[in-house]
Amino acid sequence: MSTSAVRSAFAPPVPQTFEDLGLSQALVTDLVVRRLMLEGFSNIATLANRLRLSIPIVDIVFRQLRQQQLVEVRGMTGNDYNFQLSQAGKQLASDRFQVSQYAGAAPVCLKDYHTATKLQAAKIKVDRRALKGAYSDMVISDRMLDQLGPALISQNSIFIYGPTGNGKTSLAERMLRIYQDAVLIPNAVEVDGQIISLFDPVVHNRIELEDPDIDPRWVLCRRPCIVVGGELIPSMLELRLDDSSGIYAAPLQMKANNGIFIIDDFGRQLMSPRDLLNRWIVPLDRRVDYLTLRYGVKFQIPFELMVVFSTNLDPADLADEAFLRRIHNKILVEAVDQGNFDQIFARVASAKNLAAEADSAEFLRRLCLRDGRTELRACYPSDIMNIIISIGRYENRPPRISKSDLERATALYFAKS
Repeated sequence: MSTSAVRSAFAPPVPQTFEDLGLSQALVTDLVVRRLMLEGFSNIATLANRLRLSIPIVDIVFRQLRQQQLVEVRGMTGNDYNFQLSQAGKQLASDRFQVSQYAGAAPVCLKDYHTATKLQAAKIKVDRRALKGAYSDMVISDRMLDQLGPALISQNSIFIYGPTGNGKTSLAERMLRIYQDAVLIPNAVEVDGQIISLFDPVVHNRIELEDPDIDPRWVLCRRPCIVVGGELIPSMLELRLDDSSGIYAAPLQMKANNGIFIIDDFGRQLMSPRDLLNRWIVPLDRRVDYLTLRYGVKFQIPFELMVVFSTNLDPADLADEAFLRRIHNKILVEAVDQGNFDQIFARVASAKNLAAEADSAEFLRRLCLRDGRTELRACYPSDIMNIIISIGRYENRPPRISKSDLERATALYFAKS
């Protein structure tokens, strides 16, 4: 993927001075001595690479440390010095490790993080044809596409609701496909001398494309998409300090900046809906959030993300009018009709390589609407075919969609009322 889309909005050059870097020399000195303590023996070029800093900046710190007799030169490789910490330098590094053990890529300052996040805010151009491509692996009506399109273009929060099993989560997760660009995410952010680790390889999809003209403290990534379900608790939305390392971990919404944050099964979290909504009523309205360091310093971060709430509960039971007003887009995902049900049936059977008797889809529809059930759900074909596959394995025969196996599978699938 080309970096041109990133450059057009935000392309920080490699800082050559501390003024351009946005960090104090004291903080960089701490990084250097801690890194040198880990390396044992190093040189300016290696330290610059490890800390994602330019050689001129590391050279300034090296000369200061040498003047203070905190490093000892052990020779040269070309024009570069080979050195290690002196005894006094090791003591300094040990003292600095007591404050923080961070010795990775240099952070960016909070001001630069604000600027980058705002400049990289998503600007979506999408129409029905493009959405059909993004959702090509789902059976989805034009009416639904025409609701999703304006909601995605607005980049405001979205409330997706309706009966369970009709693809709300699948709709939400595929929203990421509308983005065709990349964003720069910092390895870490510095606030009041504290380090907040931000880039997370678990949730950030890195693009392995090096650009020597871009500040190496930033990582080129696809726009993030973070999905949380019932495991969401209040602490995940706040800074978390690791007491042993002295490093803060960024909250989930900060990691999701410039992307999508999906709250699946909203209303079934350990965190109550009211607590979550009260926590985010200001961020959703003003596009800023407030975090607090352990010792009470409060600061502002951008809230430049699209929050998607997905629930099978009634929105009126989850939130009051004041909060729902801040969620501009509310999309009802209804039960599927017969035509869409049959399309889903055919797609799933083909994907699972299952042969089907004639009129199997119609027969399954009738089975699904027995015993007082009144709605067809998008999940039924896939779930029931999985059971049919298991029946075939149990009986040591190739699975096939027959009316008898459909009867057996639905009897296993549906609870008796």
